[in-house]
Amino acid sequence: MMTDLRYPMKDNTVPFWAVPIIGIIGPMIIITGIYFKRRNVYDLHHAILGLLFSVLITAVLTDAIKDGVGRPRPDFFWRCFPDGVPAYNNFTTGVLCHGKASVIKEGHKSFPSGHTSWSFAGLGFLSWYLAGKIKVFDRRGHVAKLCIVILPLLLAALVAVSRVDDYWHHWQDVFTGGILGLVVASICYLQFFPMPSDEN
Repeated sequence: MMTDLRYPMKDNTVPFWAVPIIGIIGPMIIITGIYFKRRNVYDLHHAILGLLFSVLITAVLTDAIKDGVGRPRPDFFWRCFPDGVPAYNNFTTGVLCHGKASVIKEGHKSFPSGHTSWSFAGLGFLSWYLAGKIKVFDRRGHVAKLCIVILPLLLAALVAVSRVDDYWHHWQDVFTGGILGLVVASICYLQFFPMPSDEN
């Protein structure tokens, strides 16, 4: 198994502190901008609450699964053996890690990707919200409206791709994180708003 975990250790392209900005603060700014145009406090309240529910529920589920699964990250070899010299127990053939304990512990949190699930939860909710506000399904055939709705999902996908590119996650971790975030975002949006295709 260690041969699949020998990717080099790299810094994050998207640092952890940037994820709340991308997945929560950015969508809040856009939602607030729509409020100033329409002056609907009820809509603003439901949108902010739905966004926060979406990200919070996703974060709890992601962290619970991470701790339960404990899948090693692609760069686990270098976390376990920072000097590049592997050590195994000759009797049990178990791995004898001699790296820093906190780095090794973080190395067991690959599945699913937290960056990805948070991004898709916040930006997925924003996509649903924009689809309803700009009436993307009004059958008038405006492709520009569809592009506006897809933009937040594209940003979330770029965050997801960076996680694989930085060797912090396997592609399955990122795929599952994206699905988890989108499913929770969809459920939370539909708790507060009708389908975007609805006339109301």
